[in-house]
Formats: sequence, C-alpha cells, structure tokens
Amino acid sequence: MNQAVTETNFAGLKLINRGKVRDLYEVDDALLMVATDRISAYDVIMNEPIPNKGRVLTKLSLFWFDLLSDIIPHHLISADPDDYPAACAPYRDILRGRSMLVKKAQPLPVECIVRGYISGSFWSAYKKDTTVCGFKLPAGMQESEKLPEVLFTPSTKAEMGLHDENISVAEMEKLVGKEATAQIADICVRLYEKAAEYARSKGIIIADTKFELGWFEGRLILIDEVLTPDSSRFWPVADYMVGRSQPSFDKQFLRDYLDSLDWDKTPPAPSLPPEILEKTGSRYLEALERITGTPL
Repeated sequence: MNQAVTETNFAGLKLINRGKVRDLYEVDDALLMVATDRISAYDVIMNEPIPNKGRVLTKLSLFWFDLLSDIIPHHLISADPDDYPAACAPYRDILRGRSMLVKKAQPLPVECIVRGYISGSFWSAYKKDTTVCGFKLPAGMQESEKLPEVLFTPSTKAEMGLHDENISVAEMEKLVGKEATAQIADICVRLYEKAAEYARSKGIIIADTKFELGWFEGRLILIDEVLTPDSSRFWPVADYMVGRSQPSFDKQFLRDYLDSLDWDKTPPAPSLPPEILEKTGSRYLEALERITGTPL
C-alpha cells in the first residue's frame, strides 16, 4: 500500500500514544507500533507527509535490530501482520511494511545519544564552551570533525512540542543510578561503533544517533526505532569535508529549507513545496538502499 499514511484510527484497538511519527496501540500484552509518513522538524510536525517514509523507517529498523542483536536483545516480536493478534486483521493492508508488534518494555527516562562527530546542537554548544555535557573537548575543533573518541551524551525526554535538553552523565546517574548508567553507556557506544563501521562500508558516515532502551523482565532491551534518518545523522563519505555542515541522508535537507524561511520554529508549520517533499523522500530511500542493499 503506497498511499501516504498520516494518521491511523483503528477501531477495536486501544491507542495509547500518538507521537511525532508513530502511533502506538496496546494489543493484548504487546504493543503495536505503526510508523506513519509524518515528518517533524524542530519538534513541529509538518502538514505534508513524506510518502513511504514510515515503511523506510520500519525496514531500516528491522535491518539494524537483526545486525545488532548480538550486543543487546530487542523488543521485536514480529513485523508480519499475519502473525499479529486477530484484532489487527482488518488493518493488515495498512500495517504491512510499516508496523511492528513489540514487547511492552519500560522505557528509560532519558534519550541515549551517541556522537562520533561534532555537529548539530553539540557543535553549537562547543562554540560557546569547549566543555560540553561534562566532556572537555580539545580547543580549535571544526564543525563536522571526528571526535577524539565516541561520546555518550544523554538528554532529557521532552513533552511533545518541547525540546530535549542535553544532560551530563553525572545527571543521568541521578535519574537511573550509577551502575545502570555505565551499563547503558557501554551498550550504546558498542551499538554505535558496530553500526558506524558497517555503514561506512556502504559509503555512509553515521555522525550521531539516538537509541531508545527499556527494561523488560529485569534486563535492558533495544526499543522503538533504531538508526533511521529520523534518529541519526547520515553523511555520504564521498562528500565529507571538515569545517562545514554536510550533505545528508536525513531530514537535514528539510531543516535547511526551513532555516531559509521567516519561521520561528513553533506551530503552525509552514507549507512545504512538492520539490522539498520529493527530495527529502529520495534521501530517505537512498539511505535505505545503501544500508540494506535492497530497494523499498
């Protein structure tokens, strides 16, 4: 089903959360995650969808869950709607390719961000103070430069429409405990390093990414989406150059367009022209094809 999906309303299923991109339903003792074609920037949901975006995010997440499963187990039960509970049967056509039936984990109260390069909010913070999120960085670094080591830099989880805020590892320890923080940081850095090495072999630099972890039956598991253009900065190796922002396979293209407008980055969102939607969608598709080696 290639028609854009901007919102789902499944009678008979209990909707428990509608995020920026995903609609989350409770189904028996599991959760049904549905990736729509909504796109957000600066924590504002755009009015126009990116066709097939939800299917790209789902296929990429499934690929990474499989590749990284030796580091940490994940929440996936099945991505085949034929395996879902009977209550999902009327919606199989919509669900196919853009949904996952997952374990009901307890998410961590923090976002788990891993950075290999200095970019985005981290670069902005560095320009003001070379100590960022508790890490003392070398003086004289340039935008997009590779960091001396991979950094785990958690952030708060903001309510819809508000911005996450970077916190130090010490602040995270106050939220989840010192031992759990060390375990989480170690897992996330190993996930990033394995994914980054693989992606580079496909011509993509993963500059940074955000992981979601949760507790399930007393152990940490990988949840939500993983290593998609929505949660990561993907840069083409061939075009990489230190000292400037990079062309990317993520929604930076959309952000750059929005930055050119007289818009204060609060709702309502401006209308997006068709060429911006098309170019953004094509970047997502190229990332998928490079990483997985298969088209959508």
